[in-house]
Amino acid sequence: MTTRPPPLTIGGREFAWGRRTYVMGVLNITLDSFSGDGLGYDVEAAVAQGRRFAAEGADILDVGGESTRPGFDPVSAEEEIARALPVIERLLAEVDIPISIDTSKSKVAKAALKAGAHLLNDVSGLRHDPEMAAVPARFGVPAVVMHNQRGRPFRDVIGDIRSGLEASIALAAAAGVPRERLIIDPGFGFGWTVEQNMEMLRRLGELVDIGLPILVGTSRKSAIGAVLGLPVEERLMGTAATVAIAIARGADIVRVHDVKEMAQVCRMADAVVRTAAEA
Repeated sequence: MTTRPPPLTIGGREFAWGRRTYVMGVLNITLDSFSGDGLGYDVEAAVAQGRRFAAEGADILDVGGESTRPGFDPVSAEEEIARALPVIERLLAEVDIPISIDTSKSKVAKAALKAGAHLLNDVSGLRHDPEMAAVPARFGVPAVVMHNQRGRPFRDVIGDIRSGLEASIALAAAAGVPRERLIIDPGFGFGWTVEQNMEMLRRLGELVDIGLPILVGTSRKSAIGAVLGLPVEERLMGTAATVAIAIARGADIVRVHDVKEMAQVCRMADAVVRTAAEA
């Protein structure tokens, strides 16, 4: 049996890897989310959704003020802060689960963490902004580092992911972020073909020996739509299948838009996978 990473405290809560799968609920404070759930400047709607997600079984709420869909329209750090910060501040007062800031800009990360956010989720793996790696070190918070394949040469799915993650882990170490505070994300949907995304899930277990908790975000993504021939609003069952497979292959956290349904998928998959691992 593979040894799981040691527990990690996020926002005062212990995440014990291997015991169960944790659910990260997505709060898109954007105008152009690929998933059709962008909440823009509607703070009340975002906070209501966050409260609902917490009640439905989310373990973390991930707040993002800039879309990361293919071909997204970049926004300034100031705009991103204006969208995300009011939501984060309200959620900190109204829910009792950790809040994550989804950004690749150090200025945004600093503002969110200064306000009280508990986790940094950077889809660039600390590689977009040269000042980003120092931010989680300064605030003493964990960070999700993702391998983003966009614009990078392809050689091998798992080999490319491993090399990208190794670069991010090295950046974090150089900035003073302890390795045990990192969570890795292979980057489903970020620069891969449909077939490569499927291969990533199939071979996800090959990343377990990195020794860090694994986050996977397949929810509603275009690869699911391509396989099933379905629009984004009809990808719930496809998402459920990918979440269950990711858990079976070693995922520790799943990032999802449909918290109630995916929390049930996690519980069912855990009843099979975690029990077998402990036997």
